[in-house]
Amino acid sequence: MQIEVHSDERTWQDEANCLGVDPDLFFPERGASTREAKEVCHGCVVREDCLEYALANGEKFGIWGGLSERERRRLRRQRAQTARRDTA
Repeated sequence: MQIEVHSDERTWQDEANCLGVDPDLFFPERGASTREAKEVCHGCVVREDCLEYALANGEKFGIWGGLSERERRRLRRQRAQTARRDTA
């Protein structure tokens, strides 16, 4: 099955601050600074969409929605704890 996408359809990625920025900036070597990547994300109008995409798709590497891998893991744990509390 092939999905047809019309060129006039815009996605959240089309609005991202990082559009056109070197992707390597968002995938720093282990221990390297994430500051520059996070600065690009700061104030981005689709930051939440980007973060939710990364969480929904299990992105394990890089900066997504202004958060590092470690920060996303922490957020997943917090959400899981909240969901467990809400169902209890």
